[in-house]
Formats: sequence, C-alpha cells, structure tokens
Amino acid sequence: MSFGSSVTKEELARLEPTIIPREAHHISRADISDNALKVLYRLRNAGYQAYMVGGGVRDLSLGREPKDFDVATDARPEEVRRLFRNCRLIGRRFRLAHVHFGPEIIEVATFRALHQPGDEPEEGDVAYEDGRIIRDNVYGTLAEDAVRRDFTVNSLYYNIADFSVVDHAGGMADLEAGLIRLIGDPRERFREDPVRLLRAVRFALKLGFRLHPATAAPMPEFAGELAEMPPARLFDEALKLFMAGTAQDAFEMLRRYELFEPLLPLTAEALERDGEDVWGPFIASALHNTDERVSNGRPVTPAFLFAALLWPAVRVRERELAEQGEPAPQALQQAVAEIQAQQQGRIALPKRFSAPMREIWLLQPRFKRRGGKRAQRLLGHPRFRAAYDFLELRAAAADAPAELAQWWRERQRGGGERPAASDEPGSTGSSRRSKRRRPRSKRPSSSTPQTEA
Repeated sequence: MSFGSSVTKEELARLEPTIIPREAHHISRADISDNALKVLYRLRNAGYQAYMVGGGVRDLSLGREPKDFDVATDARPEEVRRLFRNCRLIGRRFRLAHVHFGPEIIEVATFRALHQPGDEPEEGDVAYEDGRIIRDNVYGTLAEDAVRRDFTVNSLYYNIADFSVVDHAGGMADLEAGLIRLIGDPRERFREDPVRLLRAVRFALKLGFRLHPATAAPMPEFAGELAEMPPARLFDEALKLFMAGTAQDAFEMLRRYELFEPLLPLTAEALERDGEDVWGPFIASALHNTDERVSNGRPVTPAFLFAALLWPAVRVRERELAEQGEPAPQALQQAVAEIQAQQQGRIALPKRFSAPMREIWLLQPRFKRRGGKRAQRLLGHPRFRAAYDFLELRAAAADAPAELAQWWRERQRGGGERPAASDEPGSTGSSRRSKRRRPRSKRPSSSTPQTEA
C-alpha cells in the first residue's frame, strides 16, 4: 500500500492498514529493551495507544539489533510527562517526550497530524517556510502519523496490545525487497525537509538497500537546499554517514547524487581544481582507514575525519597564499583559519573537534624539523600521534615525502620519548594532565595510531 502526498484525511480513514499478526513477523518482546516495554505498558495501562515504531521495528524485522527504541502514542507530551517522573519534554520544531532510565532514553512522540501548506490547524502549532516544515506540533491519528513519516521501512508500528505489526505504507514489502522509498511525493517530501536526502543515503548504506527510482530521481534537484539547513544538524547527519563503517561508500554515493558539494563545498572545489588523481587517493585512504577502525571496534574521532576531508581545501588555499607572496608558515595558518571559518557555515564542528583538527594541520610543518631537540619535543606533544597518522596518510597519497614519514616511523621504534599518553584509545587528545603526579623517569606509553585525535 502506498500514498500520494495529496491524500486527504477522509480518504486515509477509509484505507485499511495491513495487520501482520504475531506469528507472521520476527519481533519478540525478548529482544525489546526492558525500559521500552515499561513505557509501552504504562501508556497502554493508562488508556493510551502505544506502539514501538521506526528503527526498532525495522531492525528487529530484519533480525538486527536496534540502536534504540522509539515509541509513538496518542498521549500528548504533557500527558506523557504526568505518567513518568523521569520524563523531560524537548524540542520546539517537534515536541517530544524523553523518558530517562539512566543512560538509556526512550523517545516518545505523539501521533502527528496530516496537513499541507495553507491548512489552518484547529489546535497545536505548525509553520512552513518556502514549503519547508519549520515547526509541527499538530497531533493526529496513527494512520496520519504513518503517512507523515519519511520512508516506508520506518513506518512500521509494533502494537503492544496484541503484538501485531501495523503497516500503513507498504513498509514490510519494501523491507523484503530491499528498497528505500519515500512515502508520498518525493519532491514534496524533500522540500519539506532537505535532510531527508542524507537520510535516504544513510539508510540505503546502513541496510544494504537500493534507493527506489522514484526516490532517487529528484535528489540532485534538491541537493542545493541542504546549504540552507542548520549547520549543527548537518554535522549530526555527517557523523552518521561517515562514522558508521561505510564512509567510502557514503562519499561515492553523496557525489553520485550531488550531495557532497553542499556539505563540503571547499573540498569539492579542491577536488575539481586539482583533479581526482591528486586528492582522490588521499580521501579514499582516510575513509578506508576510518571504516577499518569502525569494523574493528577501534575509536574514531570527528577531528581526524574532518581534518582529512578538509585538507585538500587547506592545501589549495595555502598554495594560493604562497603564490601571492605569503611566507610558508603564515600561508598555512591563514589557510587553516579561512577554511575553518567558511566550513562552519555548512557543517558546524564543535570546538572539541575543531581545535584538535586545527592542531593536526598546524603540526604538519614541524615534521620537517628533525634536528636537535625539536624532534624530541614534537614526540612529546599531546597531539603527536594523530598528527603523525595524518602525515602517513599524506605520504601514502604523495602529499608528503615518503622518506619523511619513514624517518618518524623509525624514530618512534628507535626509542626516545614516545607519543603523549593523552592519545590513548578513545581519547580526544586532551592535553589535561592527570592530577596524580608521575615519576619523571617514566615515559608515557605509546598510543594506538590514527584517528584518536
């Protein structure tokens, strides 16, 4: 079953959903979080409808372990808060209830109403801007909520009342076919929220599915609208794309649908200016390394990832400044400052990542200074290991002399001071020292390599 975006509430009310009984699907309460079950049962016992929805239903149907468990209900956010003392209401664009159980948060959303630009809601709060939903707190029925969700595979509802799965949009058929399909008219849905472009790519990669042709066709047309999205929101989406173990495929897919340039316009410009053969191997190597670390359960930090993704832009701008007569050290510093400032307008990196990224870049010239005590001091720098791993990437892509990377590799093996302890796995490379004083005779232990910036 599928819907057009122009379906009316009356037409929707006459359409019967597909009900998949307990014996015909793969979801078991044994695989659902105990805390999610508590929320579902308390809502039901209080007289409300209660469904597990979205990724939890999708992933359990595919035999996967869900990352989280979301709940949909006809209870209003304030009513949910009255049921749970451990509940916090969040959001202005979409009002949600977060029920806290220690580190686990169960997100509870009230059924959203079906509406279109120009509608005058009887209650609640909805706002459009250029066809884009910027605020939506008008509540409706389960069927309306199902049509309002983005992709069919995310519009499956597990009913705690009888353990059935309710399918209003043909999501189960698309799960079986391996398809990512938007509900409704793709152009209208992308216009409502351009971030759906990135979500389509992410779900296709995560699940190993294909984009439905009708969903894929208009994606390049709406790519430019990503530039109007909040940079903080794009940062969150970029992390999900590039730090899920499929970074290489994400890079290729984003470029195929013209979505990479709106996210990293300066890098896209550098790739076009210098040619694929110059920076393609560098980015491919960085993303391959990131995917390997994720698959091996090793830590990855956005600081290193974005240092690699933006380095081509830094190098292009550094070269321009040098050609204008700027001395080498000042050219790099100015290029770094400009690229960081401009990129923040598209993907806003928090300071805890942008500061280490800057250090990784600015440490690169120091690897050329190998005389006297300079090498010893660099080896003891808190960000040495991340910067050295970055040098190895550069050398592999012919952006730095191979013999330079080899020299530093041998220097570390040959003894002397080793990389600072703050680059241990999982660290963000903080230079804060432990309160516990260590004997001077002890050297900090070596860290694991690469993205632990």
